[in-house]
Amino acid sequence: MADLTLMSELARPNGSKMVLLVMDGLGGLPLTPEGKTELETAHTPHMDRLAREGSTGLHIPIAPGVTPGSGPAHLALFSYNPVRYEVGRGVLETLGIGFDLQPQDVAARGNFCTMDEEGRIIDRRAGRISTEECIRLTRKLQERTHLPGVEIFVLPVKEHRFALVLRGEGLSDKLSETDPLVTGKPPLPVRPLEDTPEARRTAELVNQWIAQAREVLKDEPRANCLNLRGWGKDPQLPQFTQIYRVKAGAIAVYPMYRGVARLVGMELLSHGSSIEEEFAALKAHWDAYDFFFLHVKPTDSRGEDGDFQAKVQVIEEVDRHVGELMELKPDVLLITGDHATPAKLRSHSWHPVPFLLWAENAMPDGAQAFGERECAKGYYSVLPAPHLVPLMMGHAGRLSRFGA
Repeated sequence: MADLTLMSELARPNGSKMVLLVMDGLGGLPLTPEGKTELETAHTPHMDRLAREGSTGLHIPIAPGVTPGSGPAHLALFSYNPVRYEVGRGVLETLGIGFDLQPQDVAARGNFCTMDEEGRIIDRRAGRISTEECIRLTRKLQERTHLPGVEIFVLPVKEHRFALVLRGEGLSDKLSETDPLVTGKPPLPVRPLEDTPEARRTAELVNQWIAQAREVLKDEPRANCLNLRGWGKDPQLPQFTQIYRVKAGAIAVYPMYRGVARLVGMELLSHGSSIEEEFAALKAHWDAYDFFFLHVKPTDSRGEDGDFQAKVQVIEEVDRHVGELMELKPDVLLITGDHATPAKLRSHSWHPVPFLLWAENAMPDGAQAFGERECAKGYYSVLPAPHLVPLMMGHAGRLSRFGA
């Protein structure tokens, strides 16, 4: 894992420009033994050229065989040890929508869901209701639910997703989740995950709130129930910008990814909702920052949909914009994913993730294209994900020599 103390001691500013382009869920699998992955199938002339000119490899987000969530996978990409710095999804969602999370606050990610007359979940995402509907429902919950001695914030995020924040003294985030993760079963009660008065009290309070919320929602046609996941508090992480002495800007559409960037100290930059608008934002802010994190979500979404060809098309769209990005003349560009989301599996997976590192001083390794099997033969072989940003810093000339 990257030594953040060492990085802080060696880092030095020099005016170079670095871009970390993350296609969420980039890694894939062939649909047949003799086939190609989504990345290998895609027509990517710009990324293939950069792979030929630069260095390639595979990275492991958490540990061999471990399937990562998006939060820890991104922390790993930002060079944090994701096991040591574990962050609840609720914190990331809450920060991503711009909420001023306080140190004592406890946050959870919420999903509206549909429950049948027997109390069983029949749709874990309430038919993916619109964001407008989510705003209406969260406002309704904000107005009609109360807890003694605790301030409640029910915050709309996107579509069926919302965030719940509890503010008060002596609250714990050591709580279980309510989502059984499958349909046909009832929501689970919240349990304390440690035997402390704080955890027991907080679990009781949350279960009280859930009971009130279900009463408020019971007559809704689709979102008549909810689930809570990813409890957490702001862990007060060492700040990326201070460690590496960079001015870092983040371009991401989905709140969770904006949240993880904000958590480590990156500035959230204005953007639209499309891939084209994200790259336009990069160009618009180019002169003001020296490190950019640009996140593309649809690669992951199409993988989870099981739509192999749609994921291919997203990769091809990104490649067209990579050509435009190179016209800005970055000093270092690293292209990768946070984890694999093979369309074949319709979910995140444990497979290593391809990456390419382009810089004027990179070592060409014979890769002929950007793809899993070419990267597996690359100069960097297989690395832990937290080593990638230090590699970018080294290629940018931003790390001074260690020792005499």
